[in-house]
Amino acid sequence: PRRTRSLLFLLIATHCTAFIPFTQKNAPLNTLFSAKKDDDSLPPIPTEWQGHVLEALSSVIDPDLNADIVTLGFVKNLALEDRDVSFEVELTTPACPVKDMFAQECDSLVRNLPWTNDVKVTMTAQPSHMDTDTTGMAQIGAVIAVSSCKGGVGKSTTAVNLAYALQSMGASVGIFDADVYGPSLPTMITPDDDIVRFVGRQIAPLQRNGVRLMSMGYVNEGMAVMRGPMVTQLLEQFLSVTNWGSLDYLVLDMPPGTGDIQLTLTQKLNITAAVVVTTPQELSFADVERGVEMFDEVNVPCVAVVENMAYYQVDKKDVQIDEKALKEAFRKKLTDEGAVVNGKGAEGLALELVKLVQENQPEPPKIQIFGPGHKKRLSEQWGIEHTYSMPLMDKIAANGDSGTPFFLENPDCPQAEIYRELASAVVSEVAKAKFSNKNARPDITYDKEAHKIKVDGEFMKPATLRRACRCAACVEELTGKQILVASAVSEDIEPFKMGPTGNYALSVDWSDGHRSLYPYRQIRAVLQEKEESKNEKVSL
Repeated sequence: PRRTRSLLFLLIATHCTAFIPFTQKNAPLNTLFSAKKDDDSLPPIPTEWQGHVLEALSSVIDPDLNADIVTLGFVKNLALEDRDVSFEVELTTPACPVKDMFAQECDSLVRNLPWTNDVKVTMTAQPSHMDTDTTGMAQIGAVIAVSSCKGGVGKSTTAVNLAYALQSMGASVGIFDADVYGPSLPTMITPDDDIVRFVGRQIAPLQRNGVRLMSMGYVNEGMAVMRGPMVTQLLEQFLSVTNWGSLDYLVLDMPPGTGDIQLTLTQKLNITAAVVVTTPQELSFADVERGVEMFDEVNVPCVAVVENMAYYQVDKKDVQIDEKALKEAFRKKLTDEGAVVNGKGAEGLALELVKLVQENQPEPPKIQIFGPGHKKRLSEQWGIEHTYSMPLMDKIAANGDSGTPFFLENPDCPQAEIYRELASAVVSEVAKAKFSNKNARPDITYDKEAHKIKVDGEFMKPATLRRACRCAACVEELTGKQILVASAVSEDIEPFKMGPTGNYALSVDWSDGHRSLYPYRQIRAVLQEKEESKNEKVSL
């Protein structure tokens, strides 16, 4: 009978479930009933099994270094036990944004080899170290300078939130406040424990949520009244006596300006990359130029620009509607018009209209208090691709004064996502700077006899490059309209001086008295256009 069969099935199901471990009772069916491949049905293990595994893994490409993980030497400790393959993938940093994707790809590729049974992939990172004479910094992987050319632009706010964004990606991070005259870190971050401890003859940094902290303000609450050379010597000693331990990134909150202190710190600390902080005003754009030029003097790449106070936007949830007044206005208008819909009078319709307004509130507009900013100009003239606009927010300011970093308290808000994007860009650019020649400066020279500019073996006329200038004098910034008349540029024009500016652009002084700045990607684009134009003529 049907009832008997149902009871029998229920009894069997109950007994079968009793033998399943408790932790797996709620697991998906494919997990419960999946089994390892039957060893007898698998093909024999090849003699050169390591080569088969590495060949499979060679299709996993690191997007930053533009090479496969086998060629880069990331695959470590490859082992085989019975038919179970295990290995480690040693990345350049534990904060690698694509580490989860790497793990999935590696597991899938090796598991698809016909002779394998199980696969274990362990993601690791290269040990942190740097070449430095500064005691206590030998185990630091990279030093990120956060700089501005004037105070009050939100540099320390950016440094603090960048550090915590890097930590959220899995990196070990420290922050060093290098501003002796006006240290900001003690106000912006209240440490978990403010007791200064010693490790041998060195000071142990304070900590907040695992991020290591050090500032003159933590150890000396008095005023710092001293001359520049004394400050430089003090900072160098301070860095030396701090026992940072092993860190992936040390975020250096630089003092504002481009003077002797900044240059000395940049030269002596072996800074890996710099982030420049500014505001949207025209005056601040000039500061960005000075900041990039300063870092260029000491061969430090400027990898990102943060434009603080770029706009003001009221939070949607903070927009309050006077429901009572709005309902009364709707009711009065509907009463005057004698409106009746589906038997509902003015009172009921007014209530529904109020709800409709609440549910369909538009996003508050972004008000650019200090102007439109210079993100496009930075990208076109300087080749700085990573530019970020941070809004003017009372919450960010309040967190800066309260001792709890904004990112730490609001990790899921849209503004925290901007800091997370900045951190991802820094991780990517640092990896390129340390481990790859992908973004190396092209070899650009001028052959005076041939009257041609040579770019990595390819040639172009000087006049072609001069006509491609996109500075404010040659191209209208707001509309992009060409101001420079191409026919006004003589074919005899030549570069008097050429040299790199930062890691991404070439500066050229022309014989007509003009100075141009070309991102390397723009120069490559000009060469590509020239080649495409040549091919079109050939096809015709």
